[in-house]
Amino acid sequence: MRCSYFDAGVCLSCTLMGSDYSVQLAQKNARVAKLFSDFPTLRWLPPMASAESHFRNKAKLVVGGTVSAPTLGILGPSGRGVDLQECGLYEPALAVSFEPLARFITRATLPPFDVATGRGELKNIIVTVSPAGALMVRFVLRSSESIVRIRKHLTWLLDALPQAVVVTANLLPERKAVPEGATEIVLTEAQHLPMRLTKATLNLRPQSFFQTNTAIAQGLYDQAAAWVASMEGPLHLWDLYCGVGGFAFSCAGPDRSVLGVEISEQAIASAQTSVADSNLDVRFLVGDALTAASHEEADPDLVIVNPPRRGIGDLADWLDRSPASNVIYSSCNADSLIRDLAQMPHFTPVEARVFDMFPQTNHAETMVLLERVA
Repeated sequence: MRCSYFDAGVCLSCTLMGSDYSVQLAQKNARVAKLFSDFPTLRWLPPMASAESHFRNKAKLVVGGTVSAPTLGILGPSGRGVDLQECGLYEPALAVSFEPLARFITRATLPPFDVATGRGELKNIIVTVSPAGALMVRFVLRSSESIVRIRKHLTWLLDALPQAVVVTANLLPERKAVPEGATEIVLTEAQHLPMRLTKATLNLRPQSFFQTNTAIAQGLYDQAAAWVASMEGPLHLWDLYCGVGGFAFSCAGPDRSVLGVEISEQAIASAQTSVADSNLDVRFLVGDALTAASHEEADPDLVIVNPPRRGIGDLADWLDRSPASNVIYSSCNADSLIRDLAQMPHFTPVEARVFDMFPQTNHAETMVLLERVA
């Protein structure tokens, strides 16, 4: 893959840009496998490749420039906006939204936030696309001052971008290097983006996490489901850090009950909406993974964990003492995964696979099947 922005030095986020993709994938696989050198009997499945380009289902666009000439992309070294509307990473159904959104900024008079002066209102636009091509559009604002104008011109936006089913205003009054704030105001009747991937339609609410590469997310869910299906039982499965329930729904079945636990209320609300639309034995709880695990009456036969980059921390000790026979650990940081495995001496990895969630970068997802050995 080639990128004119990278070649011009305008955006250097894709550190492996221009490298042969097969080489990228082989090097990622080798680097992760090397971390597991203490487990010589571990079976490695072939790494799952991604499309080299047009794979991202979510765009976090920093808004810069002016009302009449806005930029959608990133902030440059000087703190000014750099327009990246032609970036080749985004799914085509996502990329087509950028030009209408730029015109909407002008039409609704949404002044871009200026980092240097602290003036302006519109900080970011976050857009997510579903497998069916529907969009969720979120305007991240410094204050509520612009919401009246967004409402006034919302009909125009929906006419120009009919695939937008959810539109929100997110408030981020603080000057922080984060993409969004805590307050979300839904401006459309629909409040969730349907993501048809698994045995149930996942319903994504504005502040719910979902993997940024839809095809690779599906691969992760399918691999976990295959591992679960190969076991006798299990009857009780826990999905900790469950997000909107991707693993939980993928691994649900007539011979097992599934519990999903997630600290995000928005994510659990999304998951519970999906439960209502399915006939699966899945329930969800809002809470910290370790606390919830400690208070459940029924013991798990298998636990799935998909934690943030820092890993599972003290949950590793609990899992090591638990009655669970197997753990499926999906990680975006193989270093923290290895650190957590050191805290789980009663488990050993028996099968593993690398999933290329982020082509053109050094990042990858690793999923490991652990088996109790003592």
